[in-house]
Amino acid sequence: MIKAFKAALAGIAAIFMSCAQQAPKTPELTMKWKDKSLFDLPATALDGKPYDLGALRGKVVLVVNVASECGFTGQYEGLESLWKSRKDKGLVVLGAPSNEFGGQEPGDASTIAAFCTKNYGVTFPLLAKLETKPSATQSPIYEFLGTKTGSLPGWNFCKYLVGRDGQPIKFYASGAKPMGDELLSAVDAALAAGG
Repeated sequence: MIKAFKAALAGIAAIFMSCAQQAPKTPELTMKWKDKSLFDLPATALDGKPYDLGALRGKVVLVVNVASECGFTGQYEGLESLWKSRKDKGLVVLGAPSNEFGGQEPGDASTIAAFCTKNYGVTFPLLAKLETKPSATQSPIYEFLGTKTGSLPGWNFCKYLVGRDGQPIKFYASGAKPMGDELLSAVDAALAAGG
């Protein structure tokens, strides 16, 4: 009963918190990221090895802050479908696990990898756990994306569509379905735009 109550509370919280949070916008941050792209940033893969975002140059990237115990976790299925249906056209879905929202990604790297593979057959790249919220430990990826779009995740499974030039096109809140018309149309337009 307690577990069901916690799940219900998490679901209610997800509904109210699935929108964006406003990102800090300072002249210093604007200047810091002015001439940068996603492809210039450091990243670490889920297995702890360096992940070369520069190797994605010229591709369209969908960056998603993922979690294994969220009401939106089922979106892994749609993200995998999106990846499989568009990767040959130049799309990369990039999962970025985060435990910041409701403590819904408590596992370590091996637990996350096993969960994603066993339950959703995830084959798209996953990064090591990172922080999305403004702080001294915020991931440079999210500082960059937040500065450029003005939006930061307010919950799990928020999405940034990034063009072939490494610049964010649009932020999508948690409720945007990976295989929904709005996101599919935007992905297809970005893929068609070239680079």
